[in-house]
Amino acid sequence: MQTRATTEADLDAFVDTVHTAFGRFRDGETGDGGQWWSALEPDRGVLATDQDGRPVGTAASYSFELTLPGGGVLPVAGVTCVGVLPTHRRRGVGAALMRRQLAGVRERGEAVAVLLASEATIYGRFGYGPATVSRRFTVQRARATLAVPRAGVRVPTGSVRVLPRAQCAEVLEQVYDRYRRTRPGALSRPPRWWARGAGRPPVSRAPRHVAVHHDADGVADGYASYLLENDALVVDELVAENAAASAGLTGFALGHDLVDEVVFKHFPPDHPLPWQLEDPRAGQEGEATDWLWVRLLDVPAALAARGWSADGELVLDVTDPFLAERERHLLTVRDGRAGCTPTTRTPDLSLDVRDLGSLYLGGVAPSTLVRAGHVRAHHPEAAARADALFRVARAPHCVHWF
Repeated sequence: MQTRATTEADLDAFVDTVHTAFGRFRDGETGDGGQWWSALEPDRGVLATDQDGRPVGTAASYSFELTLPGGGVLPVAGVTCVGVLPTHRRRGVGAALMRRQLAGVRERGEAVAVLLASEATIYGRFGYGPATVSRRFTVQRARATLAVPRAGVRVPTGSVRVLPRAQCAEVLEQVYDRYRRTRPGALSRPPRWWARGAGRPPVSRAPRHVAVHHDADGVADGYASYLLENDALVVDELVAENAAASAGLTGFALGHDLVDEVVFKHFPPDHPLPWQLEDPRAGQEGEATDWLWVRLLDVPAALAARGWSADGELVLDVTDPFLAERERHLLTVRDGRAGCTPTTRTPDLSLDVRDLGSLYLGGVAPSTLVRAGHVRAHHPEAAARADALFRVARAPHCVHWF
């Protein structure tokens, strides 16, 4: 078995192989390439072949930007299409693909890789840790009365206009790009995704209604992509640049006739709606699932790129079993910015690189992973000090599917 980088000429074989690996069939492609694989970047793929040169496994990545705590953005590899034919599993093909891919990510100078895991038990051994959570939130329409704000401050809601998805594609792209730059954990959507309809609604061209919110000056600052399905209004994606757009779009969805319930997919963990309902039992959170997984490949560069909430120092002893690496870093934070240098000082925390990936965006506190038995605190103050440094002002959240 060998692994090699892909080229444009490998696209058909690559797509056929990954479909077979997942037990799926390749759907007919639309005339403008509007399929999920049409956004693949041929020079970022890896193909595993047998002794006869036939493809037996695949891995690929996209060029994304990840928004970090503090508002900075970082180029990252968005890992996708990791699959091995059923006839070649448990022979080390997947590990070889991941090893080749991670080496390529490093060569590109990307400090971080991210992915969405098809199975939650696979990618930890390759150094990825779950960093954001996705959940549904369902509201019974008959009980969806919003409470009068007790602080006496009403958020202006602007206006909402409903448009077919085909008529507002440019607005969707522009609003999402502004939004993702303000939300830790959000990923960019390169123009080729929108142009080719690659992904899930509202990126894809699947029929959807889109409620577009406009501010008092008529500028679009939010949208909700939705579908009426079995007496429910299902919101694929609600993106809002500010509280007014969020309130206006939420109120629109809850006020829709002809439905018994409103289902919000990818509900942010810090959304105020559960607190805005007059009847707090009218809304029910669905089962939470991991969404974005994060893997650090250049720990000093990754830590220096994000913003920090407190000043201080922390010595991190980081083990990377998959790449057989171990490094000790001194993290020094001043005025919200960090430096990270090699050190021989006694560690405050010892941790696996997968756990550092989970901590990176602030979705979980270091003390939680200490209590879980995954991170070792070397003295009583270590966890509290780490909590103060890694704490974020806004919970990370990602809605992009890849």
